[in-house]
Amino acid sequence: MFKALLLEKDDAGFRAGLTMLDESRLPAGDVLVQPAYSTLNYKDGLALTNKSPVVRLWPMVPGIDGAGTVLESSHPNWQPGDAFIHNGWGVGETHWGCLAERARLKGDWLVKLPAAFTPRQAMAIGTAGYTAMLCVLALEQHGLQPDAGEVLVTGATGGVGSVAVAVLARLGFRVIAATGKTAEASYLQRLGAAGVIDRAELAAPGKPLQKERWAAVVDAVGSHTLANALAQTRYGGVVAACGLAQGHDLPGTVMPFILRGVTLAGIDSVMAPRARRETAWARLARDLDPALLESMVEEVPLEGAVAAAQRLMAGQVRGRIVVKI
Repeated sequence: MFKALLLEKDDAGFRAGLTMLDESRLPAGDVLVQPAYSTLNYKDGLALTNKSPVVRLWPMVPGIDGAGTVLESSHPNWQPGDAFIHNGWGVGETHWGCLAERARLKGDWLVKLPAAFTPRQAMAIGTAGYTAMLCVLALEQHGLQPDAGEVLVTGATGGVGSVAVAVLARLGFRVIAATGKTAEASYLQRLGAAGVIDRAELAAPGKPLQKERWAAVVDAVGSHTLANALAQTRYGGVVAACGLAQGHDLPGTVMPFILRGVTLAGIDSVMAPRARRETAWARLARDLDPALLESMVEEVPLEGAVAAAQRLMAGQVRGRIVVKI
């Protein structure tokens, strides 16, 4: 038996709570793991609060991220005692996840825990920070250099935004952070932001082309914010889009693309191939200051995950929530 956070939905409604489960109920997989830590991402928040139809199989153990130890394995790349990281792959949506003392996963989904990180630090990064690094890699692949100009990061006090600000600043970029939490300006400046703007400057409908400002953008917000960021991106710039906190629509035009040569790079973290994941985690180990990482973290126990998810969806969370299993 093991303790797990279980989501249920039936004629009686939606329920989320701790329960004891037998290992025989775990889904198929070639690796049995013991998560030491998990985390709460935006998608986890949607699932735990039933705000969106993220969960596609009921009942569901949520938790798209996990870090801990392999207990049993029939996969050639994994042995009992190995330290692992898991991100994405539909876990917490169609396959039971890591907000539990046990999880059965596929070995092909796992990445070796870098020596630079403890399991707790890996979950302080989680899918949000790993996605942020995928965004940084996309900017670099476009040829972006620190002397190109200012880089905008939207949703900057969130998980993706916080890590993106810290990494980009450490790499020498001049980062401008957009946030609705202007009281958190000092937090963003400690992460390395050179300037902070109110998200209201980007959140309303704007002109198809606006004054050129950003050499590049990391956007976790979508909707009008992304449309305005594109309209303000300088000639030949690149925008990495990875989120939809404001909305999944893109109410813009083709003008930035055909008149300024702007590139819109879509960032998917869920199904990214192993090689890209390993590159992202290796770069996080090199380019993310562990001291700054700790300043982003709030830790909660497994029994506090539902309440923390409610605060996350209410916009009351800064940085990253780590769940101790």
